[in-house]
Amino acid sequence: MKYTKEIKIGFIGILSIALIIVGVNFLKGSSFFGGDDIYYGYFNESGGLMPASSVAVNGVSVGKVTAIEFLPFEKPQRRVRVTFNIQNHDIKLPKGVKIEIGALDLFNKAIILQFPEHITNAYLPNHSRIQGEVAKDMMQQMQAYADPITKKLTKLMNNVDRVVGSFAEFWDTTATSEIQGSLFEIRTAVKRFGKLTGDVEGMVADERLKLSSIMFNVLSITENINKNNREISSILGNTKRITDDMVTADFKGTISDAHRVINTLNKSLEEAEKGNGNLAKLLKDEALYNDLVKSNLKLQELLVDVKENPKRYVHFSVFGRKEKKKVETEIVVKERKKRKRKEQVHIEQNPVTDVHLKNHDTIQKK
Repeated sequence: MKYTKEIKIGFIGILSIALIIVGVNFLKGSSFFGGDDIYYGYFNESGGLMPASSVAVNGVSVGKVTAIEFLPFEKPQRRVRVTFNIQNHDIKLPKGVKIEIGALDLFNKAIILQFPEHITNAYLPNHSRIQGEVAKDMMQQMQAYADPITKKLTKLMNNVDRVVGSFAEFWDTTATSEIQGSLFEIRTAVKRFGKLTGDVEGMVADERLKLSSIMFNVLSITENINKNNREISSILGNTKRITDDMVTADFKGTISDAHRVINTLNKSLEEAEKGNGNLAKLLKDEALYNDLVKSNLKLQELLVDVKENPKRYVHFSVFGRKEKKKVETEIVVKERKKRKRKEQVHIEQNPVTDVHLKNHDTIQKK
């Protein structure tokens, strides 16, 4: 039993070492019993992140940062490698996940995981390497908002300083004299304005009678309009009825009838041009035209002869008809000779075809 005390001391020492190892691992962010998924994030800077910082999803801590390393020979975007684990075994990192170094609150930094909207069954394997970004902290955001305002204020102060300098250069004895001159001109303008108002008042007084007459005429016109209100209403009513009749009139039917009449007239003219119908005969038959001219001439000669010698056509005899018949025979012979001479003259002036002459001779014999 002399070894009992040594055994106790050894057991306590082993237990203490185990507790120290577990505590160190806990402080580093590892689980007590291990088995966590390990991932590597690459950044251009650490962004104030420290080992044992949290790994959060939607503000909930799901892991810890275990190590932060500087890689001088990597690209600028991958010179800081952050090793972190996921202690919640129910959470897997899907493909397309984004990691960001940001602030959980005013004092603590963490790795923030941003899952894609549509998560598939494709997940990143353990020890995967992910490119991340460093988010702007509150001070950087305030500086980003304040820098444009600071620049604008600086520009404004420069402009104010320039204006003040220009005003100081202007404000000397010359400026004072110019201001006095301006005040004198203002005083003169006010006096002229007062004189102008006096002239306007005098003109209004002179023209008051004319204005009264004009207003009286306007009043009489309005009274006449009021008295003749019924007549005006009647005129407007008649105008309305006329417009209504014009609106309801069958213009379409009238236009259609006019089109039909025009088409009929065009057809008649076409037939006349082709030589069909009575109108074509009247237009194109030269024999008929010549006969009408001759008949017109004979009728005119007859009327002239009747007017000059009425006794040849109207004769009263008390003693018998023998002498009347002889006189009539002489008159007819003279008329025929006279008519022949005129026809020959007319034919020489207006020659016609042989057929027309034969027809004319036949008509004369009859």
